[in-house]
Amino acid sequence: MRRTKTVHQWTVSLFHRPLLPLLLFYVLLMRSKKRILELPTSKAFAIVHIDLQVGLLCCEDILHPPRQKLVFDLQWFVHVGRFHAFETAHRMDQTSTGRGVRQFKTYMLHRLEMEGEQTKPELANNDAREIRKYYLDFCETNIKQGENTKHPEEMAKVYQIATVLYDVMTTLFPLKVDNETQRHAKEIERKREQYEHYNILPLYAGMVKPAIMKLPEIEAAIGAIRNVDNLPMPRIQSAPTINDNIDMQEERIIKSDMLDWLSSVFGFQKGNVANQREHLILLLANIDVRNKDLKNYHQLDSGTVEHLMDRIFKNYRSWCNYLHRKSNLKFPPGSDRQQLQLLYIGLYLLIWGEASNVRFMPECICYIFHNMATEIHGILYSNVHRVSGDVYGTTHGEESFLRNVISPIYQVLYKEAKRNKGGKASHSAWRNYDDLNEYFWSDKCFRLKWPMDGKADFFVHSDEIKSAHERPKSAAGKRKPKTNFVEVRTFWHLYRSFDRMWIFLILTFQAMLIIAWSSSGSPTAIFDKDVFENVLSIFITSAFLNLLQATLDIILSLNAWRSLKFTQVLRYLLKFAVAVVWAVVLPIGYSSSVQNRTGLVRFFSNWAGGWRDQSFYNYAVAIYLIPNIFAALLFLLPPLRRTMERSNLRIIVLVMWWAQPKLFIGRGMHEDMVSLLKYTLFWILLLVSKLAFSYYVEILPLVGPTKVIMGIKVHVYEWHEFFPNLPHNIGVVIAIWAPSVLVYFMDAQIWYAIFSTIFGGIHGAFSHLGEIRTLGMLRSRFEAVPAAFSDRLLPSSKEEFGRIDSEADSSERKHIAKFSQAWNGFIHSMRIEDLISHRERDLLLVPSSSSDIPVIQWPPFLLASKIPIALDMAKDFKGTDDAELFSRIKTDDYMQSAVIECYQTLRCILEELLRDPGDKAIIDQICREVSMSIRTQKFLTEFRMSGMPLLSDKLEKFLNLLLEDFENRVMQESQVINVLQDIMEIITQDVMTHGHAILENPSPHMDNQSDKKEQKFEKINIHLAYDKSWREKVVRLHLLFTVKESAINVPMNLEARRRMTFFTNSLFMRMPYAPKVRNMLSFSVLTPYYKEDVLYSDDELRRENEDGISILFYLQKIYPDEWTNFQERTNDPKLTDKKRNELICQWVSYRGQTLSRTVRGMMYYRQALELQCFLEDAGDRAIFGGYPPIDINNVEKKVVDHLHAVVNIKFTYVVSCQVYGAQKKSSDTRDRSCYNNILNLMLTYPSLRVAYIDERDETVNGKSEKFYYSVLVKGGDKLDEEVYRIKLPGPPTEIGEGKPENQNHAIIFTRGEALQTIDMNQDNYLEEAFKMRNVLEEFVKRRRKQRKPTILGLREHIFTGSVSSLAWFMSNQETSFVTIGQRILANPLRVRFHYGHPDIFDRIFHLTRGGISKASKIINLSEDIFSGFNSILRQGYITHHEYIQVGKGRDVGMNQISLFEAKVANGNGEQTLSRDVYRLGRRFDFYRMLSFYFTTVGFYFSSMITVLTVYVFLYGRLYMVLSGLERVILDDPNIHLSKAALEEALATQSVFQLGLLLVLPMVMEIGLERGFRTALGHFIIMQLQLASVFFTFQLGTKAHYFGRTILHGGSKYRATGRGFVVFHAKFADNYRLYSRSHFVKGLELFILLIVYEVYGESYRGSKLYFFVTFSMWFLVASWLFAPFVFNPSGFEWQKTVDDWTDWKRWMGNRGGIGIPPEKSWESWWDGEQEHLKHTNIRGRVLEIVLAFRFLLYQYGIVYHLNISHHIKSFLVYGLSWVVMATVLVVLKMVSMGRRRFGTDFQLMFRILKGLLFLGFVSVMTVLFVVCALTISDLFAAVLAFMPTGWALLLIGQAFRPLFSRIGLWESIKELGRAYEYIMGLIIFMPIVILSWFPFVSEFQTRLLFNQAFSRGLQISKILFGRKDAVSS
Repeated sequence: MRRTKTVHQWTVSLFHRPLLPLLLFYVLLMRSKKRILELPTSKAFAIVHIDLQVGLLCCEDILHPPRQKLVFDLQWFVHVGRFHAFETAHRMDQTSTGRGVRQFKTYMLHRLEMEGEQTKPELANNDAREIRKYYLDFCETNIKQGENTKHPEEMAKVYQIATVLYDVMTTLFPLKVDNETQRHAKEIERKREQYEHYNILPLYAGMVKPAIMKLPEIEAAIGAIRNVDNLPMPRIQSAPTINDNIDMQEERIIKSDMLDWLSSVFGFQKGNVANQREHLILLLANIDVRNKDLKNYHQLDSGTVEHLMDRIFKNYRSWCNYLHRKSNLKFPPGSDRQQLQLLYIGLYLLIWGEASNVRFMPECICYIFHNMATEIHGILYSNVHRVSGDVYGTTHGEESFLRNVISPIYQVLYKEAKRNKGGKASHSAWRNYDDLNEYFWSDKCFRLKWPMDGKADFFVHSDEIKSAHERPKSAAGKRKPKTNFVEVRTFWHLYRSFDRMWIFLILTFQAMLIIAWSSSGSPTAIFDKDVFENVLSIFITSAFLNLLQATLDIILSLNAWRSLKFTQVLRYLLKFAVAVVWAVVLPIGYSSSVQNRTGLVRFFSNWAGGWRDQSFYNYAVAIYLIPNIFAALLFLLPPLRRTMERSNLRIIVLVMWWAQPKLFIGRGMHEDMVSLLKYTLFWILLLVSKLAFSYYVEILPLVGPTKVIMGIKVHVYEWHEFFPNLPHNIGVVIAIWAPSVLVYFMDAQIWYAIFSTIFGGIHGAFSHLGEIRTLGMLRSRFEAVPAAFSDRLLPSSKEEFGRIDSEADSSERKHIAKFSQAWNGFIHSMRIEDLISHRERDLLLVPSSSSDIPVIQWPPFLLASKIPIALDMAKDFKGTDDAELFSRIKTDDYMQSAVIECYQTLRCILEELLRDPGDKAIIDQICREVSMSIRTQKFLTEFRMSGMPLLSDKLEKFLNLLLEDFENRVMQESQVINVLQDIMEIITQDVMTHGHAILENPSPHMDNQSDKKEQKFEKINIHLAYDKSWREKVVRLHLLFTVKESAINVPMNLEARRRMTFFTNSLFMRMPYAPKVRNMLSFSVLTPYYKEDVLYSDDELRRENEDGISILFYLQKIYPDEWTNFQERTNDPKLTDKKRNELICQWVSYRGQTLSRTVRGMMYYRQALELQCFLEDAGDRAIFGGYPPIDINNVEKKVVDHLHAVVNIKFTYVVSCQVYGAQKKSSDTRDRSCYNNILNLMLTYPSLRVAYIDERDETVNGKSEKFYYSVLVKGGDKLDEEVYRIKLPGPPTEIGEGKPENQNHAIIFTRGEALQTIDMNQDNYLEEAFKMRNVLEEFVKRRRKQRKPTILGLREHIFTGSVSSLAWFMSNQETSFVTIGQRILANPLRVRFHYGHPDIFDRIFHLTRGGISKASKIINLSEDIFSGFNSILRQGYITHHEYIQVGKGRDVGMNQISLFEAKVANGNGEQTLSRDVYRLGRRFDFYRMLSFYFTTVGFYFSSMITVLTVYVFLYGRLYMVLSGLERVILDDPNIHLSKAALEEALATQSVFQLGLLLVLPMVMEIGLERGFRTALGHFIIMQLQLASVFFTFQLGTKAHYFGRTILHGGSKYRATGRGFVVFHAKFADNYRLYSRSHFVKGLELFILLIVYEVYGESYRGSKLYFFVTFSMWFLVASWLFAPFVFNPSGFEWQKTVDDWTDWKRWMGNRGGIGIPPEKSWESWWDGEQEHLKHTNIRGRVLEIVLAFRFLLYQYGIVYHLNISHHIKSFLVYGLSWVVMATVLVVLKMVSMGRRRFGTDFQLMFRILKGLLFLGFVSVMTVLFVVCALTISDLFAAVLAFMPTGWALLLIGQAFRPLFSRIGLWESIKELGRAYEYIMGLIIFMPIVILSWFPFVSEFQTRLLFNQAFSRGLQISKILFGRKDAVSS
């Protein structure tokens, strides 16, 4: 098909071509620029002009150095180049015929022909030799000489130009290029690669080395990896390049460094080699420099390489030991050990760097390395392959490793991922990453051989192995079995994974029930022989539960049996056989020993002496308990258990075989004895409390009533009873006990909340949290802050100890000066962020220079009002005793400091301002008088205090004049002189008693011989007023004099206060001491990004929603003080409107959850490190003189270069913008905006790196194929510059989940020993960045048992809490989790995992163990926590630290939050099925397993049980009420004595259903950090803002999605948007989102409560009636109406009308292919049943069984109708089905009539409807008159038949294929539509009623948003009818 392009597309295509055509095209356009811009300015050409200008700027930068010579000296040369460029561009796209393209080409060709005529004579006078000479001169001048004088960036441009010159020359004169020129060209081409854009290290810099290359650690690392002299050089076959004129291939020798050597052997890609070269150098340099003398630094320590090798190959060595294979890390005697170590390290890194998706399979990488290390050894020492006998050392090309090793494995991954069918297939139907990786946990992996055999079992059932980039079209082929584990969708996984907990709970429940059933009911009854004998029956129950466990092990792992070892299968079978034996033996033994009973006392007292007389059952129990006793002993000896589990000795493996199957992971996870005792004590206390509560509240009160109920004989039922002779009223007993049993199994979750709150609060208090939580506390302890800062955040040196006092004082002042630099940087950052105003900034700053002042200069906010108070105190002082006045001043340390500082500062200012020596002498004399009077205690005698107020006023005026900006400096000078003279007159005349003598006595400095009489104090240096440092002094002095009110409320902004108090408080918390920046661990930050907002555009800010509210207006009301500060900061008349709009966009974006906010925050790390490095390396003069943290450019260039060099090797920030390449090429406006904004971020932050996946179409063998690359770019001069490009085996993101795959492709570009994972919605703060090197020391800090953490958990601050009330709820909830929740998880429970994003990973540990997340589709939906699971299973250790925090945004709207909760619940459902949870649950000890359960999947299961308890309770009451059993029981005289106890027991479930105790951690954390009065206030306000409604609603979200995920699947990533919720969600949107999760369930409970209220009397008259029913009604109301209560403008009348119209339209629209659910109810309804299409048979059967519950209503109610006349025959129920069928048939007739006759036969259809109506009226009349039908019967019939219809609907959906075949599916659909209409009407009616009242809408707005926004919104509506447009 002929393609058509516009001029824009044709031109842009040129700029995306390689560099050569682009540069040639530049030459073409050089002379035509002006003419091009004169072309017609149509829209298309306007775009062309812009694109051309961008391209020209880029090219001009490259060609700038020799441009004049190139363009003007050789005009004819350039003309031919232009012509060739035009031809090249035309050949690129000859078919473009879009608008303007032909005209564009025609004009260019015409212009070239004109130039050709002009240059003909010039062309005739030149030849090829002249061009050659010019080329060689250029090479000589710019390359050979430039290598020693130019920087790497300049040399890169020179080489590019030389390449272009050669290409043009060979094009013009292809036959006249001699050998010498070719040799030059080849040399340039070879060296050019060295000068490509670099990342951090310019490794091939010439003589002019950048500062980073001069660092000794870098030089030592480079020297080590370049030690290749003794390595054998492989012969590399190189294909001829385009520059070769000969056909013969040339043999070349690669000899640069070890990685080049490895690449030449194995065929790694150049981009991978370059990337890992820098990676390895930085690792070596950063490890080696630690604690090393920099003066004598020449080479790497051997210990450095040994240390790095141990860390990288720890997992590999463990793998070899596990498989009983000898490690291939071989070091023959006499070899260069360090060289071999570096070769092995380099090889592993190169494999890892090119492994792509295989990086998620660490043992697969171990297998690859194992074989390639063998090849290295063979090349170096034997050179003969041990199997084939082939010679090592010949590679097959650059991409051979990718093609031969990675691509085949990738093809297997891709094929298996296709079997997943987009997440719809069962997990057991395909192999995920874990299955394929665990293949390498067995000896079978060595059947792959090396090179890998494509016919091996790993590949044999896959599709035919395609080429590296050819992907299979389908997933055909025989399916391979799962490996070791099968993820089956069933709730039985919860029992299988946590069987010990369930067995414990069941056995304790049985034992407590037996004891409670005894006559006394006291726990001491266990000592009774009969009771104890009965209690022993728990072992029978245990045997059956173990049998269940063994059965589940077999059934749930069947699909993996073909992959299991014989010993594993044998273990499963033996476990089952033994369980069967015990299930038979113990019951028989128990029944036989009933006649030989014994009590507990006698049992133990006679055991030793009379063991022969014991019963068979006792012996059987003793034998049965032997494995448990053995396990208990090992539990008490964790070191022994850990050693045995980690051992690979076959005898130990055999011993442990029965206890747990041997796996590569999950071994030796047991904690040390101290940790074991701590969490064991925690759980023993908790379990004792839980069991005591359960016994006395849930079990014992029910026993008495149960005994009575079981003895009641019931003869009369109110329905047809199928089992009238059922013994002991077992149905009633089940109905009563079932809710309590469910509560018993879930209330441990409540007790966990209570105990974690208590222990977490105590732990937090001991960690010094909240010691400084208010500004008052900060002021009181600020004196200690500098010392704490020096102690914690400054590296200590040995020289500081043992100094004398004077030196110590100097050191203290130095530390305070350093503190001032950090503190001022913190304050400046808050000012830039607009958290504080200019005035507040000045009040908070600490002076940079303090050498002239004898006292410590505290921030003015501490000294505010001290001077005015001191002046008043002096003025009003009546005595003459100096000591008394001074003692009053000295009582306030800050006042004394302020007085001394003001005096000394004023003296300093005056001395510097005055130019005349005589004037200075007078000032000096006055100061001497002051000092003398104080020494002689005559101050009050010599100085009058009454003159101080006047002096103060004049000084204030004086300082104001100095600070004021005068246009006329002469006028300023004269005014300053006048005021200064007044001041001196006041001092000498009014204040000093003998001051006139100072002026009268001639000064020796005055010129007495001068006849001219000059006035004193008229010579001043007014220019000082514009000196920055001097002006700072004046500003500070002015503040001290003028701030008369207390600064206790400075700063006003709550966020600024929080940050100040947290930072200062953290300085007093326990943290590792700070190392020097040079010695700190290096680290990277990685942020995954997809298509989220980068920076809001001006249009997005000002676009109004339907309420007339824009984002800008919204934020101005939410953050009014910050908007005011922003306006103050940008109040510069020089700012253009464009620049101001850009700043506004940034201001808004920095308050949203945008990438720009995240990048700005993370780059604070760099700013902090630069400041810290400066403070360490700078001298005293520089420190005391001041270092402006916000302007590092003021420091001399050499220092700056050094700072940048050190920081560059310590910190790297990579943003993984997965689709950046696509956005770059896209024509979509939003994509282009994102690309430009990301580019601007790179240009703003030069150290920022962006990684993306590039997709290219390339021609291979004449066919176009897609190729994929991982690319790293950085910011250049104006555009991005490509640093590395690594080809991938295929599309990486199609294998697993998007986010972990995005992280995985970019992780190879990160650097350092630590890696912090930061999400796209996070923020950071400069003051917290100061503590980063402290927290990194946690990795190397000494701990018990020498354990090193593998993940450091950090706390988060949720910064979205002020957006709305919902955001505040979520903020408090999330804050409690990331603080007190994770605090208790880490210590003492030891089950903290990775929950998201500020955590810091031990990068080397995780890169060798599968990465920082897991990526298998669906099962790893919650990818973050699986990295924690993986870390613990691989013997890692996770800690949590709260002295540092990172900002985090959360969802702020109801629908956003619900989507997030749904995603998390989905993820937990998938976790329940995962092998990680199974292994942790089975391999943790008992108490740690309890911690793990209740803090992960157990929390969601308990939430589901909470909801299920309500259902069970109400359905039990429904059964009792409708059957009449409740009435019979309550009327029985024996039950009245136990009625109160029965009611109390049944009411306990309501307490748990409310879930109020779950807010305890929230209240505790707020109280701990902000005070308990504040916490109580917050709790009350939250309840008033309906927080309980919100949390109850989210309980339903968790329960629904968790349960559905386990039963049917359907998990998926749910994008929440993370935006500002300033819009109204339509009713239809809410209905679609919550219909199945909340509305259907809420209406079901509503009907249950109605029926229960109408027919039940169980609680009438009871004091607990209101409490029980209120909790349930509250649940129903929350589930039905919470989305509308928390929906902005949810009760505005016009919105309600619009919502109704929209909902009706949506309900009526027909569905079909391509119609989205948002447009049609039918499409949505089909989508809601998606889970049933892909569920298994178990899911369908369970859906049908659950649907049967709705039939209970009809069965029970029809017998209570008056028309039934109390007849209990089953015929009544049968007749009710006749009525139901009749109604359905009539509805079907109406539906068919509407379809068949509604259009063409209107009259017939009307007649049909009339006949049906008449028939209905006739039937109803007969029923009322003859059959005694009543009105109440009609309402009751509705309650009876509506649930039945819903049951039929659910059953029809489950049998959809069947109903579709028989043609009834349309009827099912119409029935569903009718029910949706009814449900919608029921929910919508209350909204309509409330919308009638205007105050409801106003109340709701105030409820949802803070007062400022509500007030602003209402005022704007009243004044303008809509929001007034925000002015620029």
